[in-house]
Amino acid sequence: MLDIRLIRRDPDAVRAALARRGESDVGVLDQVLALDVRRREILPRLEGLRAEQNAANQAIAAAKKSGEGAGEAIAKMREVASEAKALGEELAQVDAELAPALAQLPNLPEESAAPQDTVIKEVGEAWVPEYEVRDHLTLAGDRIDMERGARLSGSRFAYLRGGLARLELSLVSWVMDHLSEQGFEPVIPPVLVREEALYGTGFLPDTEQQIYKLADDDLYLAGTSEVALASLHAGEILEELPRRYAGFSPCFRREAGAAGKDTRGIFRVHQFDKVEMFSFVDPETSRDEHERLLAIEESILQALNIPYRVVNIAVDDLGASAAKKYDCEAWLPSQQRYRELTSTSNTTDYQARRLDIRHRSSGSSKPEILHTLNGTAVAVGRTLIAMLENGQQEDGSVALPEVLRSYGAPASLPPAAA
Repeated sequence: MLDIRLIRRDPDAVRAALARRGESDVGVLDQVLALDVRRREILPRLEGLRAEQNAANQAIAAAKKSGEGAGEAIAKMREVASEAKALGEELAQVDAELAPALAQLPNLPEESAAPQDTVIKEVGEAWVPEYEVRDHLTLAGDRIDMERGARLSGSRFAYLRGGLARLELSLVSWVMDHLSEQGFEPVIPPVLVREEALYGTGFLPDTEQQIYKLADDDLYLAGTSEVALASLHAGEILEELPRRYAGFSPCFRREAGAAGKDTRGIFRVHQFDKVEMFSFVDPETSRDEHERLLAIEESILQALNIPYRVVNIAVDDLGASAAKKYDCEAWLPSQQRYRELTSTSNTTDYQARRLDIRHRSSGSSKPEILHTLNGTAVAVGRTLIAMLENGQQEDGSVALPEVLRSYGAPASLPPAAA
């Protein structure tokens, strides 16, 4: 949520920043400004009326005590009380309209957020085998069982079996150790969350069409552990920063509107596992923290021998909460193009303001809103795809990253059974 004081102080700058995101409809911003003006008009008048009520009550009490008539004071009190009640009701209505209007405004992009997707760098070779290139399903064979997954749960669900199941466990264990060395506390969070958690992270109102909701409970299946990690300190004042967490969880997305697109295999599925990084930091350090999260994502891809490129994401594709976002896109030989694998976003104070998460800096008695950031360490399914396709050998076997071997992964996967 945006700071109303910022909107009030420099509405033209806010309007220009929203225009960078492609927000051509400024009606919501104008509504927020008008409601805020009316609210600030009501408050002092209401406070004055309440003071008058107190004075009238005292005058009535004094008149009754002295035996004098209190009729005039009572009439005055009733007049003041009636006006105060009307203004109080109007204030409640203004507040009821202001909060949801303010919630519709997305975060303001950083100046360094790109006007269009911009490739910052490419690392590793974007290669295509001289022999027959195989996609991840062909390489995996029945180790990715789409048919039985569909029979169980419908399209775009899969069983991971045998060597691939073991490979996921070794990947997650290695990544958790790698992040622990970087100062992240491992967390296994709940995956069922309340509406206020999704609102707090900016997924509501924005991505309702992608979220699974339980029919009989006020609970949702989270599409990322970012939701649970952000709410870990909701309503708290933190004395020590930074706080860094690495959450492992299954994630659920309806992928509404994605029919016919990336439906082969496990690139775009309804359920997948992910390790997510999340940071609570001092506002002065959030830009540095964003670069740090990106560097960690890159270190993981490099250790896994996955060719990739880094993209500064266009401002009109940031999502509601992000002020700036980087994607790391993995090279997939079967498609001969880069595909999104991880992302990291600086959400500045947008989520923390909604969730009321503050910090008290050294020497300061007044707590302030902090900044939050998130970043994908590994989206397991897509990482398995990238490892399979980039590790493929001419005979159909797959060479696996050496870094995973001490965590139980074999040196290679044998060719899929014919």
